[in-house]
Amino acid sequence: MDIKIQLIVAVIIVIAMGIVVMMIKNKQLELRYALSWFALGVGILILDCFPDLITELANMMGIGTPINMLFFFGFCFSLMVIFVLTVVVSKLTVKVKRLTQEIAMFEEEMKKKLQAKEDCK
Repeated sequence: MDIKIQLIVAVIIVIAMGIVVMMIKNKQLELRYALSWFALGVGILILDCFPDLITELANMMGIGTPINMLFFFGFCFSLMVIFVLTVVVSKLTVKVKRLTQEIAMFEEEMKKKLQAKEDCK
């Protein structure tokens, strides 16, 4: 790989990681979700600095070409992100259901109190 391309990729990854840090600072992204993006950035930087590493990994795993190894890594990362987001959505669904039930109970209680006040008049 050409050194210019390696430098461009490294600069882009460092900028992207800086954006993630700023998003964490501005409370736009939680740290627990940002860690996977940091891991991806570090992984890409390592592969960018040592381009022969991906070839060796592909050979060790019996994958024909290094680009297929990169696609495999991307697929695994995507599955990880989808799984984490599914877990988060499931937890939020339970919380929303519980909150809705609590609000309904509170509204019913308020209606009873208002009805009791009106009956007293």
